[in-house]
Amino acid sequence: MTSALTLPNGGQLASSAWPEAPSGSQPLPFELDHLLALRIPGLIATRRHIHSHPELSGEEFETAALIARELSLAGLSPRLLPKGNGVICDIDGRPDGPVVALRADIDALPLTDVKDVPYRSTHDGVCHACGHDVHTTVLLGVGMLLAQLADLGELDGRVRLIFQPAEEILPCGSLEVIEAGGLDDVVQIFALHCDPNQPAGKVGLRVGPITAAADNVTVRLTGPGGHTARPHLTVDLVDALGRLVTEVPALVSRRVPANSGLLLVFGHASAGTQYNVIPSEASASGTLRVMDRDTWEQAPEIVTQVVRDVIAPTGATVDLEYLRGRPPVSNDARAIQVLTAATVAALGPDGVAETPQSMGGEDFSWYLEYVPGALARLGVGRSGPNIDLHRASFDVDERAIGFGVRLMVQTALRALAAAR
Repeated sequence: MTSALTLPNGGQLASSAWPEAPSGSQPLPFELDHLLALRIPGLIATRRHIHSHPELSGEEFETAALIARELSLAGLSPRLLPKGNGVICDIDGRPDGPVVALRADIDALPLTDVKDVPYRSTHDGVCHACGHDVHTTVLLGVGMLLAQLADLGELDGRVRLIFQPAEEILPCGSLEVIEAGGLDDVVQIFALHCDPNQPAGKVGLRVGPITAAADNVTVRLTGPGGHTARPHLTVDLVDALGRLVTEVPALVSRRVPANSGLLLVFGHASAGTQYNVIPSEASASGTLRVMDRDTWEQAPEIVTQVVRDVIAPTGATVDLEYLRGRPPVSNDARAIQVLTAATVAALGPDGVAETPQSMGGEDFSWYLEYVPGALARLGVGRSGPNIDLHRASFDVDERAIGFGVRLMVQTALRALAAAR
């Protein structure tokens, strides 16, 4: 990697081209703004390197090695998770101070990158289409700046950087981090997630639930199979599968309060290989998302009963796998106060934006089962039509990297001060 950036239009990005701190913001302590400006080209280069070399959930070994190298160069002592595909790194300040954690997820999605950019993915069928490359880069930048404060004796406690694998799959990578001691002694934890619906320089904040719960549902249907000329002599699994994917989602939603926001969507369905053969196997899989925690607790029983009721008249045998995913991310009110103050300091009063609860899931929720904290939405929207998360053409306004670093440095410092 090099800090000399070649932009899509062929120009060079020098640190002097980086804008001054946002209007109305407060300077970072001990001239860290100047250090950040010097670091910006290298951070963008790092983001583009990660973007062009994405790794799937559970396979983030090279990404973790890169993170560990960068943190070591900053004078820190990172440690790999037991599997070697994630990193935890403490920045040690005042030894009797509190411990605050900052988390970034590092995995990519199984999509083919379709962007025409120099940093397009070089790995077929793998793409950073959710912004985890930005999350990782921001946290690396935070580590570099806070390491300087620690060296100066100006860090009022310990900041734990968590670079987490496997956010996009089940079982969740956050559970691996927790099992490895990632939350030991932590009093608060914070994270960012890219939001293409907000422009760079804006941060979406919300007290209480900010994401939905998300579970995986897989239904397998079996029968004897047979000839399409004589469906009455067998079990028509294609018909049964059609009933499953069209009737079950609507019926499940009728079993819960409308304001629970329950949403069952099948993303995959499969049956048969020949036009004149009734298959002996069929399957469908999808996600169940729900905004309400109480309804999430009841969801497995409800889905199981509705599926069996719908399929029973067809004669098909049902095997249902309901895989618990993650509860809603519910932001702690005090943690949001810290984030709000940090946003104003880092980006100015205009940087704070309201944000709705999303139907997306995020395994940051599991950390919040153990310690209070909050997730903020980092604006990364580009000019022109916004491309949503999880689309193969997703990209970001890279100015968000510097904004994210400023925000999380201010968040860490304020969280340490508030926890004293």
